[in-house]
Amino acid sequence: MTGHASWQTGRALRGAAAALTITATLAACGALPPFPTLPTAAPSDIAARDLVPSAPVAPSIAPSDAAALSPDGFGAVQRMAVRIRNVGCGRISTGSGFAIDDHTLITNRHVVADAASLQVSTYDGRDLDVATASTAALADLAVVRTKDALPSAPQLGDADPVAGDHVTVVGYPEGGALTVTEGRVLGPTSDPLHENLGEVLLTDAPVEPGSSGSAALDEAGRVVGVVYAKTDDERSLLVPVSTLRMLLTDTGAFTPVTPCS
Repeated sequence: MTGHASWQTGRALRGAAAALTITATLAACGALPPFPTLPTAAPSDIAARDLVPSAPVAPSIAPSDAAALSPDGFGAVQRMAVRIRNVGCGRISTGSGFAIDDHTLITNRHVVADAASLQVSTYDGRDLDVATASTAALADLAVVRTKDALPSAPQLGDADPVAGDHVTVVGYPEGGALTVTEGRVLGPTSDPLHENLGEVLLTDAPVEPGSSGSAALDEAGRVVGVVYAKTDDERSLLVPVSTLRMLLTDTGAFTPVTPCS
């Protein structure tokens, strides 16, 4: 982990309870710009459990255009990922997130819930000041607005991936180094944690504690899902990009995070 001491992981997802969290500093602020304007756009039943460590996979995204690299060699899809540390009341936990514009991050609801403060850091170890954090009731999603500009933002995909499509997950498992894993979409499945959400996506891309909130990207580098959990048989669950797009067009779908006390 660049520039950070090792972090404790938070309480685990148990059954229907989600508890991995990311960090960003909650602070009072003035009015923020509106949400970004978005372009118009079955496996058998499974049981979800906590995110448990799996073998790390070496980064594999290598932009073909050298101009896409930052001076330290990171590509655009890696620069968009952030590490989040949730300092709660009596606990500290970590997660991941990704930019969708210069001042907006997407992560999981359970990553930012019950935080006394949230701390966000970038691929090069910079700490970003956070303005607001809000969560969705329908899906395990959260929006974090930063005061400081984010290094890079990917595009959102126009449609959900289908069975057989390749996905790449970029995040900070266990609050450590930026990690890239790859896999395939296995198909849609009923959400085992949020029965009102409906279908989510099942993949075989490896994820670990702290991967919650990571972006799942298609082969063109567009976001097609958000990692939020893992199954008993070592598969990962994604909130599909169609759900993310739907919620981002309805700002009333998100409510401010209530700090723990």
